[in-house]
Amino acid sequence: MPELSPLDAKFILNQRQAAKKNIAIEESYPDWMYQLIKEELENKADLVLRALNQRAEIVLRANLLKTQRDILQKKLEIEGVLTQKVEGLPEALKLTERKNVFITKAFKEGLFEMQDGSSQKVVPFMKIKSGMRIVDACAGAGGKTLHIASHMQNKGKVIAMDIEERKLIELKRRLKRAGVDIVEARLIDSTKVIKRLEGVADRVLLDAPCSGLGVLRRNPDSKWKMTLERIEELKKIQKNILQDYSSMVKRGGYLIYATCSILPSENKRQVDQFLKNNQGNWEFEEDLSLLPHQDKFDGFYMARLKRL
Repeated sequence: MPELSPLDAKFILNQRQAAKKNIAIEESYPDWMYQLIKEELENKADLVLRALNQRAEIVLRANLLKTQRDILQKKLEIEGVLTQKVEGLPEALKLTERKNVFITKAFKEGLFEMQDGSSQKVVPFMKIKSGMRIVDACAGAGGKTLHIASHMQNKGKVIAMDIEERKLIELKRRLKRAGVDIVEARLIDSTKVIKRLEGVADRVLLDAPCSGLGVLRRNPDSKWKMTLERIEELKKIQKNILQDYSSMVKRGGYLIYATCSILPSENKRQVDQFLKNNQGNWEFEEDLSLLPHQDKFDGFYMARLKRL
């Protein structure tokens, strides 16, 4: 092979460096999305964008109402599903090789749910106790609702709410399998549903509608369907439901705001604006921003606010 001239070598080096810098092309992201994430995450952006293109881990959460993690691990091994424990997540097991866990006897008996590691951090963050009255205000199909009930030892009251009835129907099926009977599913079909619960909840979990940029590797097509205009719409929705749904928290109780977004504009900035708009009524306690390059789990955000 002929030796490269200094000019040729410099040209090739510059081309390689340019390719590395252009993560939007290298990792296949829309230009607008790359620019947005770069602006908001700055020097962390490229690490996050690469991580979001890596295959998602499969993580299970042991249902402590029916089993313990060690027991579940052994039962799954008998069924040919090998797992390992996840440090810092006492209910979590991570699959060491991909398997269809939904056909296992352990799943049919309600011994576990599939739930990402970042998502599993939300309920411990809520500081809940048995006997509390808790509202899961954007419950969907109820992954966190089930986790809440488990932490409450199936004692107390959980009101799981959503605007989509089909999701609540799926939640009811999951509740039965998990052996949970303290959850009441309520459809949000008018503002009266929220007003009837004003000031009654020890905790309100607001897992808000968001861009879903923290879970892109689970929904890779969504980065081509999402638009900047839609993200702006979602920010308005977040602002409105933060204001409206927070009324369900009683004095001394906590509002937990969560998203599966990596954007500070959907996360900390929303919380800061809410606190500014409600000065003297709420107190910021703690927040947690989880980025997907840190532990290979989903991008997630959670904040805990106390009503004064």
